[in-house]
Amino acid sequence: MNPFELFLTNPILNILIAIYKVLEGAGIPGALGFAIILLSIIIRMIMWPLTTAQLRSTQKMAALKPHLSRIKEQHGHDKARHQQEVSKLYKEHGVNPLAGCLPLLLQIPVFLALYNVLQHVVQFSSADFLTNINSKLYFPSLHLDKIPETSFLGLNLGIRPNEWQQVGVLILLVPVVTGLLQLVQSLMMAPPKVQTSGKKESKKEQKQGFEDSMAQMQTQMVFIMPLLIAFFSYGFPFGLSLYWNTFTIIGAIQQYVITGAGQLNKYLPKGLQKGV
Repeated sequence: MNPFELFLTNPILNILIAIYKVLEGAGIPGALGFAIILLSIIIRMIMWPLTTAQLRSTQKMAALKPHLSRIKEQHGHDKARHQQEVSKLYKEHGVNPLAGCLPLLLQIPVFLALYNVLQHVVQFSSADFLTNINSKLYFPSLHLDKIPETSFLGLNLGIRPNEWQQVGVLILLVPVVTGLLQLVQSLMMAPPKVQTSGKKESKKEQKQGFEDSMAQMQTQMVFIMPLLIAFFSYGFPFGLSLYWNTFTIIGAIQQYVITGAGQLNKYLPKGLQKGV
């Protein structure tokens, strides 16, 4: 057994089945679907401090961008001096550039492990489904003696939206909702738009024009990424989209609490706008 399964995938699987067993014992319909939601929330809460550190670091780096541009303009020709001034700026404002990257890198294996767990759990049609799941559980009390009830919100957790012709058009709401939720979070994460003037371009303005082009690319990604996620969810089992959407909702809430609503502010009533 590889370390990834030993330390991440199997523990997450055991937690999921334990939650499912509790919900099933309580007679809650759609126990597996609710177990997926609760597991996603638990994982998000565990990683909340890491994500918070990442968001705050990103926010600080964005605030320092004008200062970094000034330093580059003044000392860009002298790499040593440029690095000294940047380091001094980071020290003065208590910013560590790695603080934004490290939490994200630590989260990626957890995301992959959770995805891997749910990929196995929703493969109900597999002939060795129960044997495969039970072989990874730590305690006999967690072992499944039958395939879990797969219905949740009127949909089969193992069904895919691209099978809509067999199950009905209602399943097509899954990629639509998934894409919309991702769009909301993408708008919240998007940097503010840069205003440009109509004056004749100098070298500085040409540089600003390049930055504007980069900003336009970032704006395009705000809409491209949700479309890609919606496309992927079209071929994913409903159970996986359930986990992804739960992650997205909790992530958007955290984003709103820590850094505000970003570009989503212009679509919100004034009472809900934050971080303007």
